[in-house]
Amino acid sequence: MHGFGTLDLIAFLWFVAAWAGYGAFMDWGASGQSLNRRMDRYRTEWARRMLARDMRMLDGQIMGSLQNGTAFFASTSLLAIGGILALLRATEDILQVFTTLPFGIETTRAVWETKVIGLLVIFIYAFFKFSWSYRLFNYAAILMGATPDSKHQEEDEAKAAADRVARMTTLAGRHFNRGQRAFFFALGYLGWFVNAWLFMLPTAAVLVVIAVRQFGPASHEVLGEPAS
Repeated sequence: MHGFGTLDLIAFLWFVAAWAGYGAFMDWGASGQSLNRRMDRYRTEWARRMLARDMRMLDGQIMGSLQNGTAFFASTSLLAIGGILALLRATEDILQVFTTLPFGIETTRAVWETKVIGLLVIFIYAFFKFSWSYRLFNYAAILMGATPDSKHQEEDEAKAAADRVARMTTLAGRHFNRGQRAFFFALGYLGWFVNAWLFMLPTAAVLVVIAVRQFGPASHEVLGEPAS
């Protein structure tokens, strides 16, 4: 690619491999040992315990907090997209600033704009994930409202309705996690605006940090296992 060296290509491939590989492992290969997968089991437990409650205001508040958190990240993604578009419009000014920096950063307009567009794609992806997660949480709230009351909690229809709520919230949570993962890897991507080494090293650091958070002992010791 014009303007990019071999090291840039290697760094970009490492970034894609780290993100895609980690995402695939979390979605299909974590075997229930990740923090996300264990929380999925608690979602099922929550839905089952909901059946025994006559008044479900607490459940509605929990669902509302999940929706609000997802809406916050979707809005933040839009703000980031607007900021990145502003960077594209101010390319000439930014390149002039780069020439005055003491770090010896050299770049061209084509290289700069390509990198900025890459960052834009990341946040567009994040926005779609968060907005779809928000929609799925809305669906889950509707399914919760359609769940039979506590008098029917032992019936198969009620149990099936609770399982639908659990599956919908789990699906919404997975899309939320993918959007949040995009935010994390965007931090590593920012290093590419300096050089390829500062692209690869922060990407590796992000990968280590999020893996430790998913598989580290601290959160797992707190969680234990659901009662059922």
